[in-house]
Formats: sequence, structure tokens, C-alpha cells
Amino acid sequence: MAKPIKKLPVLPIERAIRTISGRWKAVILYHLLNGPKRLSELSKLIPSVSQKVLVQQLRELEEHGLVNRAVFRQVPPRVDYSATELGLSLEPVMLALCDWGQRHAVALDEIDRLVDCVVRPVNAGRGSTTVGGD
Repeated sequence: MAKPIKKLPVLPIERAIRTISGRWKAVILYHLLNGPKRLSELSKLIPSVSQKVLVQQLRELEEHGLVNRAVFRQVPPRVDYSATELGLSLEPVMLALCDWGQRHAVALDEIDRLVDCVVRPVNAGRGSTTVGGD
């Protein structure tokens, strides 16, 4: 794993937040919990993000060891992004954030604006997890 370009804080909570902070990092990681994705797939899943920003956020996640970038030498070239073991270890945190987001929407009477958080873990043997809904 490459040494991160940006120096991370020494306080663990600050380090964790800095690693996944950014407008799209948590959303990207959330989608990668379901398995590897190509850049075009991520763009379709997150249509509000520009390709430039998406690539930048993926690079930062890769620098911090949360995302792996696999380049396949073929024509046309193919690049897959996947969550690393370290990235996958954030699944309980991501699900807790989904749950909190739902409770926050309920508290502000905005529950009708939400969609369910659904994570289908990459590791076989674990069932899919849904946060939200009825």
C-alpha cells in the first residue's frame, strides 16, 4: 500500500473522519461494499458527481487503503474499483450511518424523501442487509 500523500491526524476519530470525509467518499465506498465497479457504473450510481471529482475521490480512497484500483490490459482498457479489506471493515460504520440518517429524517419529518440503504456484502455467506423501509 502506498504511503498517503496527505498527512493524517493522530487522533483516531479525526483520522477516521478525515479518511472518509469528502462529498462523495462515503457514497462511493457504500456502493463498493456491493462488489467491484467500473468507473462508468459508479457514474451511473452517483449521477450528481462529475467524472473529475469521482476520479479524485477514488484516488484519495485508494491512497488511504480503502479502495483498490485494478487495471486490466485489454482493448478497450478496463479499470475496476473495489473496496479493500480495510474498506470492507467500514461496513458496520456505513450501516450505522444509514440507520442514523433514517432516524434523522424521521426526526425532521422527511422520511418520505429517503430510499433504503441496501448492502449486499461481497463476502459469500453473509446475507444482504437493509437499513430503512418498513
